[in-house]
Amino acid sequence: MEEKETLYIPQGLKTRSELFDGYGKEELFKTIIVAIIVGIIDILIYLFTKNTAICVVFFLSSIAGAVMMLTKDITNISVVDQVKFIIRFARSQKVYKYKYYDEWRYHK
Repeated sequence: MEEKETLYIPQGLKTRSELFDGYGKEELFKTIIVAIIVGIIDILIYLFTKNTAICVVFFLSSIAGAVMMLTKDITNISVVDQVKFIIRFARSQKVYKYKYYDEWRYHK
């Protein structure tokens, strides 16, 4: 009789080092870029409003939002990845122009 070989694939293995679940060095680098951009915007806001509280809340909430949107879930997809998928799908071809040809009717 044939023996069935079973393949055991463990779940939850990570192929990269992470700071916490779903957030690694790549996401940290993206968060630092967001922090720099938000910092520049925050300086401009402060120059116009002179309100420190608004600037601090804007800066901290922007960084927290970036971390939440870049953190990957169990399926290894983040919110940013999902938005990229939606944009790629919206830009893809969905109408295929072809001419119908009834091969049975016109078959010689």
